[in-house]
Amino acid sequence: MTKLLYLVHRIPYPPNKGDKIRSFHFLKALAEKYEVYLGTFIDDPDDKQYIDTLKVYCKDSFCIDLQPKFGKLKSLTGFLTGEALSLPYYRNSALQAWVDNTIAEQNIEYALIFSSPMAQYLKNHPEVSLVADFVDVDSDKWRQYAGSKNWPGSWVYQREAQKLLDFETHTAGLAKSTVFVSEQEAQLFKQLAPENADKISFVNNGVDTEFFDPQLSFANPFAKNQAAIVFTGAMDYWANVDAVVWFAQQVFPWVKEQVPEVRFYVVGSKPTKAVQQLADNDASVIVTGRVDDVRNYVAHACVVVAPLRIARGIQNKVLEAMAMAKPIVATSAAMEGIPGNQSLEIAVADNPQEFASQVVKILQQPMTAVAEHRRYVQADFSWQHNGERLCQMLSDKGIESLV
Repeated sequence: MTKLLYLVHRIPYPPNKGDKIRSFHFLKALAEKYEVYLGTFIDDPDDKQYIDTLKVYCKDSFCIDLQPKFGKLKSLTGFLTGEALSLPYYRNSALQAWVDNTIAEQNIEYALIFSSPMAQYLKNHPEVSLVADFVDVDSDKWRQYAGSKNWPGSWVYQREAQKLLDFETHTAGLAKSTVFVSEQEAQLFKQLAPENADKISFVNNGVDTEFFDPQLSFANPFAKNQAAIVFTGAMDYWANVDAVVWFAQQVFPWVKEQVPEVRFYVVGSKPTKAVQQLADNDASVIVTGRVDDVRNYVAHACVVVAPLRIARGIQNKVLEAMAMAKPIVATSAAMEGIPGNQSLEIAVADNPQEFASQVVKILQQPMTAVAEHRRYVQADFSWQHNGERLCQMLSDKGIESLV
């Protein structure tokens, strides 16, 4: 089998959040066709227990601890070097040595990087054929953050947006192919880096529809007669925090006026203080923290909401709710990476009162299932299909093989 170097910014297991779901399913697809050499970081001590799990998919692996607090301090050196702060954050001499030795000893000819900062480990290896999975246009995400912050934070984020875009553009120029999570993300990057447009494409996210299957039996976590609104996601992620705070403070009061028995469940690990305070201030907001099975909450929800105001790419939380045939209310930002379809029962609203109105409409006229949502995901968001598409890009023909 051909040998492949796979560099990922966060250990691709367990697949319990957006980027790890994508990186893990890609690892599974790669392991069927390549001898995979995996280099990755562990930023959560709980994930160390899964190192051996990954060995099933890898010929060799190298996992490095990354302490976020120390990483943030290290990233400040970017101000001195004039580079994006994300680069020193993910820079590690031990991982670089492992990459160099692996390429030399194993005669590695192909590499896939997952998240743009991982490309720095290949800067001295032009002989390696590189495919870069940027996932989202991260530089544009920093630009969005800048718009929501006061100075000096806005200046730091705007600087990061420009510096990271410079690095992304440079990397795309060196790579055989650069892929994103959706066609919309790919089009955005083509506009930002038109000189690389002919080498830019996309590989969609997917959903394990056998796992997210509404026909399975799920325990009901809600009290009797509750009308449950559910949001799912990692609750230490800034965009998710912003989403639930906005919904709880700006949207939910309108909903409660019309449906007094309603409850808003925030389901996800590591809720920040701002998220926990929502429950402290309102007994009808329930912050669960980590749960054993998010499907229980989605399966028995009256409506799933995705009120993200800052978002890039495809939202797995939306795809998973669709696979479970649930009614959904989302912002336009949350739906950006999912192509429109006239038959989908997804209400899109950005104004708080309009968002509330759409939620109330569903609560007052409950839908037991939206079968078209599941059919749509099964047809267009298969991990098997998307894994095959990625492997085609890694072939010698690259993007040309998809034309």
